[in-house]
Amino acid sequence: MKAKVTNRGIVIPREMLAGVEEVEIRKEDRCIVISLLTKNDPILALGKHPVECGAPNASEHHDSYIYGSGS
Repeated sequence: MKAKVTNRGIVIPREMLAGVEEVEIRKEDRCIVISLLTKNDPILALGKHPVECGAPNASEHHDSYIYGSGS
């Protein structure tokens, strides 16, 4: 697909972005890369709502708290 570059940039057809709310745009050498981002990826929410459990080293030793010591 070719697109005309105007003084405001380019237009990407909406049908190419169906269901997409956000994209990442970056320049790599002579290419412009548009990556589709999803807001439903749970990994992006990790650490947003931390809880207190009374263990001062829980972030460093979380496996032993989850699976037991020696794992």
